[in-house]
Amino acid sequence: MKKSMKFQKQQRVQQEFGGPVMKVIGLEPELIENIITQWQDEQGNIITGKFMDSVLVPATESDS
Repeated sequence: MKKSMKFQKQQRVQQEFGGPVMKVIGLEPELIENIITQWQDEQGNIITGKFMDSVLVPATESDS
């Protein structure tokens, strides 16, 4: 049975307690850390991370 995904590729998200706005670049529904994200840090480095969907929320337009 396939788990329905809470987020979609290219969606802007952030961690529920704050932090950088990230773009969803991949989904791995079979894994616990199933959302692959990417964002740019203060120095301009591109960072890729994996998160559980339960710790992410959609980013609002005022977040950047």
